[in-house]
Amino acid sequence: MAARADVAAFFLPMHTATRLALPVIDRIRDLNPAARLIAYGLYAPLSEDTLRAHGVSRIIGAEFEKDLTRAVRGEQTLPPRTLQRVTFIQPDRSDLPPLTRYASLQVGSTRKVVGYTEATRGCKHRCRHCPIVPVYDGRFRAVDADVVLADIRAQVAAGAQHITFGDPDFLNGPTHAMRILDRFAGEFPGVTFDATIKVEHLRLHADLLPRLRDARCAFVTTAVESFDDDTLEALDKGHTRADFEGVVRHCRDIGLTLSPTFVAFTPWTTLDRFCGMLQAIDELDLVNAVAPVQYAIRLLIPQGSRMLELAPIREQVTHFDAATLTHVWRHADARVDELQAALERLAGTRVNAARAEFFGSVWDLAHAAADRPAPQRRPVPSRATVPYLNEPWYC
Repeated sequence: MAARADVAAFFLPMHTATRLALPVIDRIRDLNPAARLIAYGLYAPLSEDTLRAHGVSRIIGAEFEKDLTRAVRGEQTLPPRTLQRVTFIQPDRSDLPPLTRYASLQVGSTRKVVGYTEATRGCKHRCRHCPIVPVYDGRFRAVDADVVLADIRAQVAAGAQHITFGDPDFLNGPTHAMRILDRFAGEFPGVTFDATIKVEHLRLHADLLPRLRDARCAFVTTAVESFDDDTLEALDKGHTRADFEGVVRHCRDIGLTLSPTFVAFTPWTTLDRFCGMLQAIDELDLVNAVAPVQYAIRLLIPQGSRMLELAPIREQVTHFDAATLTHVWRHADARVDELQAALERLAGTRVNAARAEFFGSVWDLAHAAADRPAPQRRPVPSRATVPYLNEPWYC
């Protein structure tokens, strides 16, 4: 089919998808030199130079539906960084693989089939390390509630028992989000959901969190990134360590499960600070809530990243690597990079390991790297009470 196609279009919503697409683009170009190659999605404009070097002739950014249709027809489109408004319609997922082929939700020994939808696109915040910012620049688009509910309805009919709201931040438009959740809870009484929400929004909209719980929220993913306030300030996250600790207490009091994510390795990370991060996770009783891969996440600096606004970052960047689509940086302390590499290897082989067991391995490795005795840890309760997706979120 690829050898006969007039057009081949590649959806690039994430960094990993873009890297995986490059060899496929090369393969199709070899098989079918006459085919017009199109790249669309969030990472298309961020990777424009690299994509064009691989033969892609049309680059389309976020809010791509209209321009993608025009491009396939051979019509003129807007520049890739133009953020136009789209009239949303219900997605047609009928020719996709069945939902059982995708990630599932694990709740103790029970596995649930998962569907996916979005109530909004983009984000009104400008966190410095986020790849959404160079494209949306503090803007977001709300998807009509009827469209969102119709999408969920079709996926529930196809077997979905849980819905992931894939918005970069579900509470960018809190009134819109709660309107959707109220309808969701009433129409699908046996279906659970999860959503991604900033620490800042969990704090500012604390009064809404019981409504998430009552609508059967299995867990909330929240990008904590760091426990160090100077790192949080550099990342422009909009919260402090104390803010997050307050959110943890509040969510625990009301029975709402958190799934924290981290950028564990940055130019500001030291071995002592990394051990301090582990100690904070232990003290806050979050060991079962943190996926193994989170301990190995290294700051990613793609094209257009706001991280390059910071002089210390520019000084540590050695070059741009077209193969990995990132600005490569080295830590001033080689031991920090060595620990990150070791944890990355560990996570790669044990990504679905029991979290308490994995945390113990990280604890021992980190303290050995810091040449510090590993102190006694708190007893960790059973993981069975913590729901999680078996394909961990790690963007």
